[in-house]
Amino acid sequence: MNPLLIYMVKSALCISVFYIVYATMLSRDTMYGRNRVFILVSVISAIILPFITIETSKSVGTLFFGKMLSEVLITGSSSASETGMSFAIGWPHLILVIYITGVLLFITRLIFNLGRLYLLIKKNREAETNIIRFRGLNTAGFSAVNYIFINSGLSGKDAEEVLRHENKHLEHFHSYDILFMEIIKSLQWFNPFIYLFDRSLRAVHEYQADEGCLKSGMPVLSYQQLLMNQIFKARAFTFTNSFSNPTLIKKRMIMMTKKRSRMLANLKILMVMPVIAVLLIAFSSCKDKQQSKEAAGEEIVSPPPPPPPPPPSSKYEVANGDTTWVVVDEMPVFREGGIETLLKFLRDNTNYPEKAKEEDIQGRVVVNFVVKTDGSIDQVKILKGVDPELDAEALRVVKSLPAFEKPGIEKGRPVAVWFNVPITFALK
Repeated sequence: MNPLLIYMVKSALCISVFYIVYATMLSRDTMYGRNRVFILVSVISAIILPFITIETSKSVGTLFFGKMLSEVLITGSSSASETGMSFAIGWPHLILVIYITGVLLFITRLIFNLGRLYLLIKKNREAETNIIRFRGLNTAGFSAVNYIFINSGLSGKDAEEVLRHENKHLEHFHSYDILFMEIIKSLQWFNPFIYLFDRSLRAVHEYQADEGCLKSGMPVLSYQQLLMNQIFKARAFTFTNSFSNPTLIKKRMIMMTKKRSRMLANLKILMVMPVIAVLLIAFSSCKDKQQSKEAAGEEIVSPPPPPPPPPPSSKYEVANGDTTWVVVDEMPVFREGGIETLLKFLRDNTNYPEKAKEEDIQGRVVVNFVVKTDGSIDQVKILKGVDPELDAEALRVVKSLPAFEKPGIEKGRPVAVWFNVPITFALK
């Protein structure tokens, strides 16, 4: 699958998990500053965590002695490039096209709204002030960036209280949070949890602004009455903090009179640490470094050759009562041409799996097998795997090898002999 899609799915998973933690553990607390930081840090962490991959090394497989044959290289290309005339698009590419289309639509909408806001400022701004009075928008007032927008139809007292409320938004730089979330929503438009996080962040903004207004001395009942007077108003822009957001008024009125949370409630935030640990484990990879570079198409620089290993203590291995040899007086003979004929057979009969080509999977598979005393092939197994599709094809072709014309000979008698063959699947 396309790396961009994989990254976005991982990021969406992080956002979903963090939102569940927030909704179940923190959302009912009155520690608005902490909740705001948690939401923003959660979204930022969801952007970063998919890039963090904990690589754990693993052994190549069970160590077998045996003759290592030369590498068999199998190349492949997508079906579209093979035909030269096919315009068929695989499902991963179709999903990528749909995703990018959605991103472009959401970004276009954001740019359009920013343009509307700019025109509103340019049309209604008076002198050197950050207060913009407007007509025609169905809202009491809102704030964006460094400006406060007030409906010119409000009475003097109501306008003063709305102005005080929106000024609290500016003091806390809430507009930058909203703009950041709008950008993330454009990238995560398919993820329902980002919309829930966005709504929660807007609610926290309103709670903070309400709290600031009430601390300045405004009676709770008067403030609630002002909110009720604006209950049927609607927001003018999606990326602004609006005083008269009807979907939040009930919650805001509840939070105004709610008992303050204790400081010990901050300890709840520690619950996110095991969540992050689980996500990192889920994103971790367990593979050897050479395989990672092959899959990424990077050039592999061979390290300096290690000192030659000591000779095996035995020229054969005994397992389950059967003796399989590693070094014999006369190695098995495949056909006329020997090992080169065997490698040619593998090259000619190995097919690059279509699914692996579509998903751009490549790598080096090492297959281990035994040539028995009658020359037949037995105990075929994967010594080093890459992907189920590639592994299955490598196993299939090795199992299809015809019998060797001559088995291995040790001291004049036929014996079973180990072989290893590397089959590399590479896309051009």
